[in-house]
Amino acid sequence: MRRLAIIGGGAWGTALAMVARRAGSIPRLWARDPGVVATINQRHQNPPFLPGVILDPDITATTDMAFATEGSEAALLVVPAQFLRGVIQVLGSHLPHGLPLLLCAKGIETSSLKTMSEVAAEILPASPSAVLSGPTFAAEVARELPTAVTIASGDASLGLAFIEALGSSRFRPYLSQDPVGAEIGGAVKNVLAIACGIVVGRNLGDNARASLITRGLAEMIRLGVAKGGRAETFRGLSGLGDLVLTCSSAQSRNYGLGLALGREQTLEAALRGSRSIVEGVATAASIARVAERLGIEMPIAAGVDALLHRGEAVDAVIDLLLRRPYRAE
Repeated sequence: MRRLAIIGGGAWGTALAMVARRAGSIPRLWARDPGVVATINQRHQNPPFLPGVILDPDITATTDMAFATEGSEAALLVVPAQFLRGVIQVLGSHLPHGLPLLLCAKGIETSSLKTMSEVAAEILPASPSAVLSGPTFAAEVARELPTAVTIASGDASLGLAFIEALGSSRFRPYLSQDPVGAEIGGAVKNVLAIACGIVVGRNLGDNARASLITRGLAEMIRLGVAKGGRAETFRGLSGLGDLVLTCSSAQSRNYGLGLALGREQTLEAALRGSRSIVEGVATAASIARVAERLGIEMPIAAGVDALLHRGEAVDAVIDLLLRRPYRAE
């Protein structure tokens, strides 16, 4: 598995193309924007998404999905979660039957409440899939700073094949056989990062942020186990690792959004001008609905959903959380 189609020309897709080249694989990148494609091919850069990063000249890009997948031995799907279904529907007519997929988006589809692997299995049932998750800022990965990730698949041999295709001394994948847990961790952490940004924006202190991360992890585990994941998965890179990263750094788009909301910006103003999707906004609504359907208590996630989508004020949501009944940990 060395010839890889990378579907998505944003920061993460471009960074993963760099990862693949460093591991000795041959990536061909598909991007929707002809300007991005031209700049990658001619100048070996992607300034809108990875400013200041020089790309390996062997990374080629195209707007032609058929050309991107021609001769590929696997495809990495690196488009935002809410666009994955549409992209896979187009992609399906170009992919060889049964081509392995690595799902790299973190979220839950709002229309169906399905995870990314569930969406892929619905549309391309013959293609086996694995999930890539963990604490990863694209800019740091592209600059070859040390990073560890989870590659999760129910088929261990498939997970190991992707590890071989992407792994290096600076990009260390760890194998998991719990794709459900990896996906739930990656989705929920974005919602919790918004909550953490609000805590900091409202100057509620480090105690409050640490408490929110800890109680948020408990919510993540409850939902993940209810969906069929393993509790121990959430103590790993795709759970706690990713949660700590996105809840503690201004590089996180979700944390940055929460920070703006905590400082009394409107949602529209906070999102204005961003080329990249803030996945936690849509995922907050999905998580709240999934939790309600499964009878899972997730007060922090529900509070973020109420603030983003139901018109609740920041202080009202904070007050409601702080007035909840005492309970055993």
